[in-house]
Amino acid sequence: MLTGKGIKHIFRKRISQIPRRSGVRLIACGNKQKGSSTMQEKKNILTYEGLRKYEDELHDLKVVKRKEVAEKIKEAREQGDLSENAEYDAAKDEQRDIEARIEELEKILKNAEVVVEDEVDLDKINIGCQVRILDMEFNEELEYKIVGSTEANSLKGRISNESPVGKALIGCKVGDQVEVETQAGMIQYKVLEIQRSN
Repeated sequence: MLTGKGIKHIFRKRISQIPRRSGVRLIACGNKQKGSSTMQEKKNILTYEGLRKYEDELHDLKVVKRKEVAEKIKEAREQGDLSENAEYDAAKDEQRDIEARIEELEKILKNAEVVVEDEVDLDKINIGCQVRILDMEFNEELEYKIVGSTEANSLKGRISNESPVGKALIGCKVGDQVEVETQAGMIQYKVLEIQRSN
C-alpha cells in the first residue's frame, strides 16, 4: 500500500495527464457535495476513467472517423448523380452524426469536473466510491459505483449521484439505513461497505 510521497507522486502523475486545454477542473470529493454548486451551466462530474474515455472517443472521432467519412463522401461523389446516390446520403448522415457527437463531447469536457478518486473521503459515500449495500426487503447484496450523470450505466453497476438511489446514498456512512422512493414503492437499503473503486 502506498503512503505519503508515493501517493502524491502517482496523484501528480495522473493529474499531469489531464489535458489543460479542455477546461477541466479537478475536485476532491469530500463531505460538501450536496447542493454545493450554484453555477448557471451544469457541471459534468466525471471520474478520471470517464474523462479518459471521453477524451479518447473525441480524438478518435476527430482524427479517424472524420477522415473515413470524408473519404466515403468523396468516393460517392465520384459515382456521379448525387440525387439518387444512397452511398452519398448514408455518408452525409454519418458525417452529421459524427459532428453532433463531437459537439456533445466537447460540451461535456468543457464543463467537466474530475473527481480525484485517490482523495475521495471514505468515511461517507460520495462520487467515485464503490459501495456495497443490502436490499433489506429481499436480503440481497448489491454493489454500485457512484458516478456523475454522464457516466451512469446501470447495467455496469454505475449509478448517478442524481438518481434516486444515488441521491439517497450520498453522505451516508457504513451502517446507515436509507429509504428510497421508487415507482414500486419505498425500498430500504443498509450501507455495508465503502471502498475506492480503483
